[in-house]
This record gives sequence, structure tokens and C-alpha cells, in this order.
Amino acid sequence: MIARAHRLLHGAGAFLIREALAERDRWPLLLPAAVGLGAGLYFLPASEPPWWPAWAVLAVLTALAWTVRHRPVLPLAVGALCVALGFAVATARTLTVAAPMIGERLGPRDVQGRVLGAEARPDGLRVLLDRLVIERLEPGATPVRIRIVVRGWRGDPPEPGSRIAALAVLMPPPGPAAPGTFDFARQAFFERLGGVGFALGQPVVTEAPDAAPGWAVRVAATRQALTQAILERIPGPGGALAAALVTGERGAIPEDVNDAMRDAGLYHLVSISGLHLALVAGLIFVGMRALLALWEWAALHLPIKKLAALAALAGTAGYLVLSGMAVPTQRAFLMTAIGLAAILLDRSPFSMRLVAWAALAILLTAPESVLGASFQLSFAAVAALIAAYEWVRERGWGSGPRGPWRRARDYVAGLAFSSLVAGLATAPFAVYHFNRVALYGIAANLVAVPLTGLWIMPAALIALVLMPFGLDGWAWQVMGWGVGAVIETSRLVAALPHAQAPVPAMPFASLLLFAGGGLWLCVWRRPWRLGGLGAIAAGLAAALLYRGPDLLVEGEGRLLAVRDESGELALSSRRAARSAAETWLRREGQEEAARWPADGEVLPWIACDGIGCLYRRAGHVVALVRHGEALEEDCAAADVVVALVAVPSWCDGPAVVIDRADLARRGTHALWLASGAVRVESVAEARGERPWVPVRPRREAPSSRGTGPQDDPAP
Repeated sequence: MIARAHRLLHGAGAFLIREALAERDRWPLLLPAAVGLGAGLYFLPASEPPWWPAWAVLAVLTALAWTVRHRPVLPLAVGALCVALGFAVATARTLTVAAPMIGERLGPRDVQGRVLGAEARPDGLRVLLDRLVIERLEPGATPVRIRIVVRGWRGDPPEPGSRIAALAVLMPPPGPAAPGTFDFARQAFFERLGGVGFALGQPVVTEAPDAAPGWAVRVAATRQALTQAILERIPGPGGALAAALVTGERGAIPEDVNDAMRDAGLYHLVSISGLHLALVAGLIFVGMRALLALWEWAALHLPIKKLAALAALAGTAGYLVLSGMAVPTQRAFLMTAIGLAAILLDRSPFSMRLVAWAALAILLTAPESVLGASFQLSFAAVAALIAAYEWVRERGWGSGPRGPWRRARDYVAGLAFSSLVAGLATAPFAVYHFNRVALYGIAANLVAVPLTGLWIMPAALIALVLMPFGLDGWAWQVMGWGVGAVIETSRLVAALPHAQAPVPAMPFASLLLFAGGGLWLCVWRRPWRLGGLGAIAAGLAAALLYRGPDLLVEGEGRLLAVRDESGELALSSRRAARSAAETWLRREGQEEAARWPADGEVLPWIACDGIGCLYRRAGHVVALVRHGEALEEDCAAADVVVALVAVPSWCDGPAVVIDRADLARRGTHALWLASGAVRVESVAEARGERPWVPVRPRREAPSSRGTGPQDDPAP
């Protein structure tokens, strides 16, 4: 038996070595994955790792790789070097963007700042400010940027570069709604956004823009003016969506249109990304090459293909600036630019190697992108499409003579095939981040993507070219018709039964297995690539076996959620902490909360009265305490106490006690109840003490169970 196992292991090892050596030309494609792994490892610790050990390890591994450069172990040394490089670059990135963040709710306070951008919204205005002066806040503690919402704004938005004064309430960027969920504060930290808030009343413009504003202000002013022009020329939701496609300003899109686009699987058209940059580049490239081909001398004496690529590169760079240079757009531009550079160098613009170079460049400049949904979705889709078409091309599909009918058939089939491949590749990431799958996305994209590529984007380009001459009105109108057709398509598809399938949350391990398996399938070409299916199957099994928490307590004590007999979450309120409630239900795959019992109602799993509830699950009795009057009885009867009041020290019978002091220190708590065990996780424990976690001033805890604030870590 041992000898047979030894032979099997030896044979498997020989097979893997043979396959790996046969595909040594594909090894460099794994370098971005190694850098991304290192960057991801940086975000795992609960405390900030010092920067110098990471760079010391990087130096040692660099020397090691140089030493073994002529030996077979070189690929392993380079892989370890790339992991260390990703970790070290992430530490450097954190140090370079570090800036003060608001640690607690402030205000109302007088706030003055320079307008960097003002985005119209259906209910008012959202303004981004820098060069801030905040009442009773020292300059050293003042954020670099804040964003405030102005409800009921009257008149034109303030010009970028002008200074405004407002009475505002400011808050830290919001953290996760539950342990392990999206942390907006981390994203805000890397954007140097130190606080958010809302204005009380209407801000006042105190200074006009400078006569010679900086480049960023000029770009913001141009974008804002263009957005307003589009909204004036294309009325209604169509104008808001058209503005989003041109300038990236999405605030004016009505919520019902946003919901319809999401439910139909078309929201990728709203956010300027790879599709839009590719369309702009393709339209400029084809148009410029066709124009030059009509000039006989140029066609005979000039490299018109390369000139067209240069024009496309310049046009996409302009579109990048005009659209606001959001991180996903920068990433899309980089991939498009590398593809156009390949044309200039007489290389294929559609290769896995170019995708790897683009991913590597992004990870080295913005390593935090590895955690973002947009990075994961875009590269998963592009890598899967290139791998799929490599597989198709190897089999000679689509070759041979092609008449008009076959071209039309191949276009529709290619669009459907691309939508299917991209949908399958991005589905795990969409489920992990958004907990939903658009079941009719392929059908919707068959209509909306051609409309965008053949109608909407060409009309937008023509309008932008004609705008300086005042001849753009008709082109915007044509674009508006196309955008209106896309909106109607999204509404029709979203209205179909079960257009959106809510999917429960899956663990981070599942995402890693899906990503690793998908990468293995895409990178290799030989049969061993099918090993990636095993990792994907393991990820699916882990997702199916994952069970969400049985009890959730919101960090400010406004909302409780418990799992009922059928396994669904019931919420203690339908009005309080709505953002947290929506996140909790979405992660459970629920569209509506289960019924919470009324006071005085007794159910087999829960009984409530005016001062609290007793919840029973998996052999545990959990006391949900609203008022201190319930503590004496509940501390004696329950083995878990969750109290929205301070719990005195004599309540030492329960195995787990969480009171309002714990909620204030550690934020939202999640509890898993199993036979004989209770597992507790809090937002503070999941986030750790990292630079993007706002530090609140220490105060006396409202509980008699502790010995003082010096014993309690800041949340």
C-alpha cells in the first residue's frame, strides 16, 4: 500500500514537472499574482507591520535571486521576491497617503474649504473640499479632504476652485456594517478622504476661483461644466446617464434607474471602465485609419496603423482626464494603453502577457486595488475572455470564408459567448461583494452593448468634437435616444420574474479558491489547467457550507437581528440603522426581513416583552436586554447576554456578556451559536488597529464591568 502511494506521488510529481517545463513561456504570467499575494498579505495583520522589515526581506531576496540566477530554483526565488515586493510596496503606499482622519462625530461646526468638485444628486449636491479650516480642530488633525452632502441645493453648483463656508456635521468615513464586510474607511484612507458629513442649510461662497487655478481645478471645472451642459441638452434620466458615460458623474442618476441597471446586469455600463475605454480607442483608431487611408500619399508613405494607434492613445488619455480619473478608469486606461503600445511595436494587442503587465503596473502603483471589487471583476473578465478566445482559436473555430450573413451570425454569437464567459468569470466576485447575480444579464447585454458601441459612444465622440463650434446639440440628442433605449431595456429586463437572484455571503476562503482556480485555468494551456476546476469546486463547497451569524448587534445599539426557525434573519426595527439592515439582509440573500415578534408575543424560538427578549437557538438561551430592569432575571437565566445598557459586574453567570460599552468600543458584533459553543466577532477585532481605522478620543466606558478607560482599546 505504501509502495503504491509512493508510485502515485512520484508519477504525479513527474507529470506536474513535465507540464510546467512544457509551459515555461507562461511562467511570467504568475508574477502579478505573486505581487498581489504579497499586497494582500499586508492587509491581513490586526496591527500595522513596520515598514523596514519588509524592505529588508525584499533586499535579501533580491540578492538571493541574483545569486541563483543560473540555477533551476530561480523561478521559486523570483516568486518569493515578487511576494515580498507586493508587501513592501503596500507598506510604502500606506506611508505616502497617510493623512488625518476624523475620529468621532463633530458638529455642528463651521467648515471652510476649497471646492474640488460638486456633483449634482436627485436630492441636492455632494461637494468635495480640500484646504480645510474646521472650527475647533487643529491644523495637524484636519483632514486633507472631506465630502459633504447639501440637501435641497438651490441654483448652480459652486465652481471648482471657489471657497465655501458651511455649518456642517462631520463624521469618520463609515466602517464595516458587520465583521468582514466592505470597509469604506479603508478605501477613503487611500483616497485621502478624511471625513464625510452633511451641511445644515445652504453653504455660502466666500471666494471666487483663483485667476490661475491648478491643473486639477481646471479639469474639475471643465467636467462640471460639461456635465451641466449634457443635463441641459438631454433632459430626464437619459441626461444623467449620458453625463455618467462622458464625465463619470453618476450622482444625478435616479435611484430607480440605478436599481434597474443593476437588476438587469447592465451596471457595468454606468461606471466608466474597460468597455468604455476600449470603445473610445476603437472608434478613434478605426476612424483615423480610415481617414488616412483615403489620402493616397499617406496610405503609401506613412505607417497609418501606428498613427491611428497614437491618435487613439491621445483620445483615450483625454477621455481618462475628462471622466475624472477614477481608479477603475485609470486601470482601464493602462490596459488600453498597453494594447495600443503593442500595435506601435507590431505586437498583438490581445494577449495574456499584456494583461499581466497591466495588472503588475497597477499593483505596484496602487496595491490596495487587490482588495477592490473593480480590480477583481475587470481582470477576471479580461483574463477569462483572452483565455477563452485562445482556446477557440486553437481549434480553428470561426475560420474560413465569411459572407455578410455569417459575419452577422458570428457577431451575435461572439457577443453572447463573451457575455457568458465574462459573466461566469466575474460571478464569484460579484457574489462575494454584492450578493446578487443577474440571471438575464446575457440577454440584456446582447441589446445594450451594441447600442453603447455602435450608437451611444460614437454620438458622444461626435458631440465632443462639435461642441467648441456650437454644433453639438443634435449629436447629444442622438446620444439621448440611445441612452433612453438602454434604460428601457434595463427596466424591461429588471421587471422579468427573478431577474436578480440574491445569493448568501460566502467566506473569504471561497473567494481565494475561486480566484486561484480561475487563474490556473486562464494561465496554462495544457491539460493540467483542469486542476483549476478542483479549486473552484472546493470554493463552491466552502460557500455552500458557510453559515452566517445567528445574532447581530449594531454598534450603536439601534438594531438587532436574530435567525428564526426557518434560518432567516428577523430585524428588531424596520427604520433604525437602515444601511446596516440592508447589508445584513443582502449578505443573507434575503429581500425582506422575517417578522420580529411584538411585545408580549411568545414564539418557540423567541419571547419578547417591553424590557427585552429571550432568544433560544442551538441549546443556548440569549437575553436581549433593552432596559436594566431585565438584568437580574436574565443574568440568572441566560448563558449569553446582549444588553443595550450598561451591565454591572455582578452579572457574571452568563458565558458571554456584551453591553453598550462593548458596542461603543468594538462596534457591531456577530455571534454564532452552536451546540456547546458561542463564537463572537466584532468589527474592531476584524479591522484591527490599522491607519485607516479612525481613533476616537478615550472616554470613561458606560459600564461598571471594566476598571476604566485605560483598560479599553480605542475602537
